[in-house]
Amino acid sequence: MSLFTELAHQYIDGEWRPGSGSWDIIDFNPYNGEKLASIPVATAVEVDQAYRAAERAQVAWAETNPYARRAVFENALRIIEEREAEITEAIIAELGGTHLKAGFELHLAKEFLREAIQLALRPEGRILPSPVDGKENRVYRLPVGVVGVISPFNFPFLLSIKSVAPSLALGNAVVLKPHQNTPICGGALVGKVFEDAGLPPGLLNVVITDIAEIGDALIEHPVPKAISFTGSDKVGQHVATVCAANFKRAILELGGNSALIVLADADIDYAVDAAVFSRYVHQGQVCMAANRVLVDRAIEQEFTEKFVAKVRTLKVGDPADPATHIGPLINSRQADAVTTLVAQTVEAGATALLRGGSEGNLVEPSVLTGIATDSPVLGQEIFGPVVLIVPFDGEDDAVRIANDTPYGLSGAVHTADVERGVAIAKRINTGMIHINDSTVHDEPIVPFGGEKHSGSGRLNGESMIEAFTTQKWISVQYGRSRFPF
Repeated sequence: MSLFTELAHQYIDGEWRPGSGSWDIIDFNPYNGEKLASIPVATAVEVDQAYRAAERAQVAWAETNPYARRAVFENALRIIEEREAEITEAIIAELGGTHLKAGFELHLAKEFLREAIQLALRPEGRILPSPVDGKENRVYRLPVGVVGVISPFNFPFLLSIKSVAPSLALGNAVVLKPHQNTPICGGALVGKVFEDAGLPPGLLNVVITDIAEIGDALIEHPVPKAISFTGSDKVGQHVATVCAANFKRAILELGGNSALIVLADADIDYAVDAAVFSRYVHQGQVCMAANRVLVDRAIEQEFTEKFVAKVRTLKVGDPADPATHIGPLINSRQADAVTTLVAQTVEAGATALLRGGSEGNLVEPSVLTGIATDSPVLGQEIFGPVVLIVPFDGEDDAVRIANDTPYGLSGAVHTADVERGVAIAKRINTGMIHINDSTVHDEPIVPFGGEKHSGSGRLNGESMIEAFTTQKWISVQYGRSRFPF
């Protein structure tokens, strides 16, 4: 039995079972079209059952000694290490991820599990003074209760674990909904890892479904007190609206339109390598990817020639081939959208220094320049292997162009003068930015998140405690208060 056949079920209250919907979510390999699994869709009934199971299980879990809780994450880490080859194959098959991408995703997933092991012990209470004689103010740090997690298709195993593991470590229960294009790697596989790691039943539930079936049931439900969503800004805006109407906390990790800035004094060869990786890793289906490469006009020609030459060396094809750099986009809709965007941008006057063709879901790299300053393509997220090279004249111009987008997730500045790079970075309205490096970074203890349409809230490290716990004030009067009546 294949991994996909074994896990093609809902996971609710410790049981693997089919959904009760009248249709199936079909899981396809985006490279060859192979049908990987057929999963009867979960309805709002299963969503309710999952949340109720989580609510029941969470009470005892919150009271469990955190040293005992962390053993689950130690086991989960060991299981992933033992099954790494199998999980790698699943990522390649379901996402069209290359070997490089799968290795990157698994490395980070393990790092976040290591952090979750420590996170279980980190929440601290405080005792604060009071102006009232005889009174002691205690501030407790407690789990929020139940967390709803909605994960995307691009890094589904990592980005599910990234919210699921800390939520559980901090004493919460979780209902996880993976993206319908990655139901196994983003959902069922995560459930299986934690089941085998000894997590008590009901604490992690996986519902494989679609908004066409359940509407807003997952985020409107009265049980969850926090929703962690990773995905597009359009859907994120809706999630935020529904959460606000229902007084829920929303942690939103949304899209990006990152700029990688290359100053005239930069190491051009190194900047080329960083920019190519920043744009084309996982076919450009990365929220932190460098959509725009901004280059000082003084070095534009040299940089551009070397950049195009480097991109020409990237191998496009079967993600199962270890030599492949660029595999398929997640589905035909995404592939069509990217090729259409390139055609429209060129028709509007841009120059294609490299214009890749497409076959099925495989889309070859494109490099565009000469884009009109008022072109809408400069302000939007491109979730595919297309880069926009934009010249600038001086630091102020670079900052202006970098900020001219609704997004503010990541970025990079390349320069021989580190402090000059930092000074520029401070002026760019983005949640994260890196000097002399890629735009694509994530580390377990550093706050991760964006500004503007790129989201709200932060994840990682101490930010996980803020996201998935709440504070409770309990005062104790050891003496006697005086009341006015």
